Amino acid sequence: METRRVKDAAKQAGIRIPLILWSIAVLFPIVWMFLGSFKSNAEIYASPWGLPETWNFSNYAVAWFDYGLGTSAFNSIVVTVGGTLLTVVLAVPTSYALERIRFKGSTIMYNLYLSAMMIPLVLGWIPLFFLLLNINLLDNLFGLILVYAMSQIPFSVFILTGFMSTIPADLEEAAAIDGMSQYRMLFTVITPLSMTGIITISIMNAINFWNEYFMALIFLQSSEKYTLALAVDFMKNEAQYTNAWGTLFAGLVIAIVPVIIAYAIFQRRITKGMTEGAVKG
Repeated sequence: METRRVKDAAKQAGIRIPLILWSIAVLFPIVWMFLGSFKSNAEIYASPWGLPETWNFSNYAVAWFDYGLGTSAFNSIVVTVGGTLLTVVLAVPTSYALERIRFKGSTIMYNLYLSAMMIPLVLGWIPLFFLLLNINLLDNLFGLILVYAMSQIPFSVFILTGFMSTIPADLEEAAAIDGMSQYRMLFTVITPLSMTGIITISIMNAINFWNEYFMALIFLQSSEKYTLALAVDFMKNEAQYTNAWGTLFAGLVIAIVPVIIAYAIFQRRITKGMTEGAVKG
């Protein structure tokens, strides 16, 4: 019995110790960056690993006002909310049509959506650049919203069709007997029952849009339209010459804290949504 306990303890330690070490390796840079955001440049060089002698919030004011992070944060909110809502508006009826309405070619179309998930988005950046240029949406937040939404529709359709496949067909038959149209059926029956999937894709897409950098770099050119990712990159380039490391750390904190908070709040819902909707019934 004692030998078995020792083996179980050793097994648990073999699992937990690597996880603890990995957590420390991941969290330490974030904590170091957070502490550095309250230090002056002189203090960062003199005591890079210590606590701030005085908690100085001026770095956040400089990042927010002087480097325009306030405007960039607003732009990020606009493209994140707009892209997320547009994705949901387009993905929900598409998923319903592919999963619940049987028509000629529906299986082929569904497989095309799945295939689109495998195509690297980088292959479409140059065509998208000229497309947005021709329709006067280059260097436009609405143009970036369209690109974001289109890029996530295949993934969103994949998740939502998995949820809709688990809804009993009897509910739709009963609604049809009551004279309900398919449009009304979609919005009053299917959509409420698929709300877990809709919330899941909304959270995941919002986090993705908030952090996205390369498409914003390609399709936005004016500094007043920069998202947070672009603004922080601009700060990084400036910090190399001005040594404004405390301000850069403050900008990074402003950019990543909303994502950390959102993921901490919705982590269980994301995991539940992925496990319930990833496999079609």
